[in-house]
Amino acid sequence: MLILSRVFERNHVEILRKFMKFVGPGIMVSVAYMDPGNYSTSVSGGAQFKYKLLFITFISNIFAIVLQCLCIKLGTITGLDLAENCRRHFSKRVNYILYGFAEVAIIATDLAEVIGAAVALNILFNIPLLWGVLLTVFDVLLILLFYRPDEHSMKRVRAFETFVGILVGATVICFAIELFKISVPSKLEVFKGFIPNPIIFKEQQAMYISLGILGATVMPHSLFLGSSLVKPRVFDYDLKKYGKIKEQPSVGAIEYTLRYSYAELIVSLFFIATFVNAAILIVAGATLYGQPDAEDADLLSIYELLSHYVSPAAGLVFALAMLFSGQSAGVICTMAGQIVSEGFLEWSLEPWVTRLLTRLIAIVPCFLVTAFLGEKGVSSILNLSQVVLSLILPIVSAPLIYFTMNHKIMTVVDVDSAPASADSTEESRLLSKGVKSIDYTNGRLLSISSFVIWLTIGSLNCYLVFSYLMGADVHF
Repeated sequence: MLILSRVFERNHVEILRKFMKFVGPGIMVSVAYMDPGNYSTSVSGGAQFKYKLLFITFISNIFAIVLQCLCIKLGTITGLDLAENCRRHFSKRVNYILYGFAEVAIIATDLAEVIGAAVALNILFNIPLLWGVLLTVFDVLLILLFYRPDEHSMKRVRAFETFVGILVGATVICFAIELFKISVPSKLEVFKGFIPNPIIFKEQQAMYISLGILGATVMPHSLFLGSSLVKPRVFDYDLKKYGKIKEQPSVGAIEYTLRYSYAELIVSLFFIATFVNAAILIVAGATLYGQPDAEDADLLSIYELLSHYVSPAAGLVFALAMLFSGQSAGVICTMAGQIVSEGFLEWSLEPWVTRLLTRLIAIVPCFLVTAFLGEKGVSSILNLSQVVLSLILPIVSAPLIYFTMNHKIMTVVDVDSAPASADSTEESRLLSKGVKSIDYTNGRLLSISSFVIWLTIGSLNCYLVFSYLMGADVHF
């Protein structure tokens, strides 16, 4: 029994050690689900309906997990991210159309990140919004100079993941502090918020806010990001075993990385993204519910309301959280811009040039809005950005579901299963009759779940946008 206990303990330690090697991509993906663009939506939900919309926050993250698992599968099995797969399997015309939608989504997403960080700098250091926007351009570019996954150096990748992880950790700590600062008389009421509530169907405004939370949580750019972040570890396996990176990852690399990548993603999204989004709504529900003007608060107003109704320290912590999340999300958004440009258009420019161009494409609209429209214009453009993201998400997620359901794309030839001889090469073993193929296509349950999620998000987002265009008082 003692021997079995030691073996069992050793196995658990080995599994934990291996899991720690995969920590990083899930944390970086979680940034896309807790950016400043989520704050005003969640605060509006908490201010109007207290904790009753917590279930929507939870189910939105479930949807995000399923879609991101598809991203992991696509990137791991094919060795190509979503944009690269689109370039390989679709016509040029379709690619240009998809690239256009993806780039617009990145611009819309970056508006929230940049404005959130700029507002935080204005609160903390009294820096004007316009100068704050410019500062977010240069510091993000400086950071991204150190990230070069094309060099296939896991040390450099891990260092960059650690840096982003520190920013994410700081954001989580800020919201944990906010939770300790508020008073929640009935803890049971909070837990009941995670149970589906009929108020979503009884009150139109509750439906609007619920759809806004869904649209602000599942971001289009995160799909391109998630399918790309898994590649370095897959390539690293083949590089160490075969001395080269294969056109399609080996079965060994896939089996080594896939399950741990799934586990790391699920843990990261549940303990980081779900926690932060739920914490925002709980803080708003506990402090701003029933307060005048809270439901229409923008980022700056949220800071002022927290400072007034809770304490100046609570407002300060919120501003810090906005700065940390804005910076980390800005880094991630710029990475997604590079992935999209290189994947769809196959840019052969120097990495720093690509990052500069993609950053400028995203930042120029934000700079112009801030310069000519001011604070009120910034608030309006944030609402518009959520409408744009709601429209684009079904368009860019459709290819992801199609690729992972395609047997031709998701089938891998297991070279190592073929009989080897002293003079055999990899090419000759591929032609061997003994070689096996493994099909990693989505199972029936995952296929149905993916399609239902896509249909739900698409239908509800279209309903939200249609209502907004018809003049309904929609809060995003």
